[in-house]
Amino acid sequence: MLKKRKFYWFITVFVLALFVANYTIGHYFYSLVIERGPKDFLKGNKDLEVSAETLEHFLEGDWIAWTKEQPFEEWHMTSFDGLELIGYYLKAKEPSNKTVVFAHGYLGRAFDMGLFGQYYYEHLGFNLFTPDLRGHGKSEGEYYGFGWHDRLDLIDWIELLIEKEGENQEIILHGLSMGAAAVLMASGEQLPEQVKGIIADSAYTSVYDLFAYQIKRMFHLPPFPFLPTTSVITKQRANYTFEEASALEQVKKATVPVLLIHGGGDTFVPTEMSQELYDAIAVEKEIVIFPEANHGEAVVMHREKFLKTITAFVEKLIS
Repeated sequence: MLKKRKFYWFITVFVLALFVANYTIGHYFYSLVIERGPKDFLKGNKDLEVSAETLEHFLEGDWIAWTKEQPFEEWHMTSFDGLELIGYYLKAKEPSNKTVVFAHGYLGRAFDMGLFGQYYYEHLGFNLFTPDLRGHGKSEGEYYGFGWHDRLDLIDWIELLIEKEGENQEIILHGLSMGAAAVLMASGEQLPEQVKGIIADSAYTSVYDLFAYQIKRMFHLPPFPFLPTTSVITKQRANYTFEEASALEQVKKATVPVLLIHGGGDTFVPTEMSQELYDAIAVEKEIVIFPEANHGEAVVMHREKFLKTITAFVEKLIS
């Protein structure tokens, strides 16, 4: 009898210890990835390495000086949950009702999208709108939404854009990485009729899928039980779960054409995720895989084809 009690006591303590360890690791991953702040764990990540040419263009390309020189208007908006969000609007050189709404990547800022915006502005004659997503730049927010809450913020920005610039707007949504997931997540909502198409560069299928891939690759840990626990903590502190934040489920409800772009050598967000998204879309769709390009690198490594691809897609949809 005594041995049996000791055994039950041991099992109870062991299970409790596992629970505490799991919960502790869950909080660690929340602070590491979701909570706003510096993310040193990404420094030196081989999955984010790009060619020397690409790195030079990202850090010193003429688009940086061009973006700084433009007279962007600063817009303010209060989100559905009370955050003050900041966005930036640039009128086209010639009066136009064509506008591209950008969504930047994880840890990025609104003006990062000048990497694409310069071409839209100089060659396609578009107005530009580029917001700091919640938790980024000058926008409020103590967590990163990985596209889920951002999808609703983007729709609110679009409605503000229409209110300010007129009902005749023709809008393209263009997102990169986390921003690509955000615009795809928005595709499953009731979009204003002025939205004509969506471009998603290097998107992931869902937050859970992305983290399941990364926790094994970066930390050599199994997704279970750590991701479900971190997801519960994220629901408590940021009001979303990894499972519900699914671009894959949202694109099944898309009502506007979608262009998916991905690098064939992307090891940070696997190329296969864009193929899975493509297969799930029921409306007009296109996918272009750029050989050997790593995460978000296609715009530099295959610049001519990349720009021709987005130009053809946009000109097909907008008069």
